[in-house]
Amino acid sequence: MSPSTAKICAISLITIITLEITHAQGTVSDRFERFKKMSLESEMQGLKDPFHGIATGEGIEKGLYKIQSTGVSIASVIKAANNFLSTLTPEQKSKTKFGIDDDEWRKWMNQHFYIRQGVGFNEMTESQRKAAFGLISAGLSAKGLKLTQDIMKLNHTLGELNNNFIEYGEWLYWITIMGEPSATEPWGWQIDGHHVIINYFVLGDQVVMTPMFVGSEPVIAEAGKYKGIAIMQEEQNQGLSMLEALDASQQKEAILKSSKDNHNNLTEAFKDNVVLDYAGFKLDKLSQSQKKQMLKLIQLYIDNMDKGHAKIRLDEIENHLNDTYFAWMGGATDQSVYYYRIHSPVLLIEFDHQSPAGLGHIYPRDKPTRQHIHAVVRTPNGNDYGKDLLRQHYEQHPH
Repeated sequence: MSPSTAKICAISLITIITLEITHAQGTVSDRFERFKKMSLESEMQGLKDPFHGIATGEGIEKGLYKIQSTGVSIASVIKAANNFLSTLTPEQKSKTKFGIDDDEWRKWMNQHFYIRQGVGFNEMTESQRKAAFGLISAGLSAKGLKLTQDIMKLNHTLGELNNNFIEYGEWLYWITIMGEPSATEPWGWQIDGHHVIINYFVLGDQVVMTPMFVGSEPVIAEAGKYKGIAIMQEEQNQGLSMLEALDASQQKEAILKSSKDNHNNLTEAFKDNVVLDYAGFKLDKLSQSQKKQMLKLIQLYIDNMDKGHAKIRLDEIENHLNDTYFAWMGGATDQSVYYYRIHSPVLLIEFDHQSPAGLGHIYPRDKPTRQHIHAVVRTPNGNDYGKDLLRQHYEQHPH
């Protein structure tokens, strides 16, 4: 090859590489603009009405929540929040802090395309990530922290399975702080990303940790960097065990239908005001052993909170156990896919096996799979995001 020919080949190669990079950048830019448009449309539709809370057709049931001391220290959470904020640059801090009344609380979504607020783990230094996990750890139990981190890792697995780390990855999660960390004034934090959203409201030593969304696709990593990680297996299996613990007549009331739709969850993103009547089997007819089993199932979700606040929350839920309903859709074998709902005046849990989204090239898109789980925990009747406590706080202490 002559020098002139080699030079032409080199120039051609540079041109091809430049065109490929330009195309890739254009693709990323186009995708961002498309995702931004989709995000804004979701927000406009989802936030067009002011917050009321999940309620039945009879409306919001009042008087369920009150401001009171729990006796559970929140000092470690305040310290961890301040420590996290201290690690941020002024620019990061400005996009991470919001007012306690800001709609940022309600701006969360499970879907990967959603353009989120706050500071992302993908832009944090190692010390900032450590401080961010310190905040999450202070508010959650060891179980809750592990679940959060495992979901993040499984999002990396999804990236591997799609060869797509632009849309999926371990660090595509964002944190925001609402209000100022305080022992007396209301404040809180949120982590938001694909398959894990936690809203953590604080007033005094009271905590409301809903809405909470957890799940994954895949649920079990069968290969890759995080091979062996599995989540939501107890919630899945103990849900089925609860159905099996019911007698034939109880099951007949609980099972709304024996088939399973692709998606049955009703209270995911931007569904803060869903009207949802009680359905299924009312738990006042359970035996003591059955009630104990139901509380253990509920505890799987509540124990993601720190031990002290989880105990407070479980007591509240148990006080309303006779007014709680258990509903089921889908099959009833250890290979089945299904949906179940636990619904009371103070608690709503939805568990759902869903059809593939990011793994549609591996599993049939028209059939729910055990490798895609969504679960939502809510505080009905106006206290998601601690809104009812905040309302009472303002009545007592006008701002």
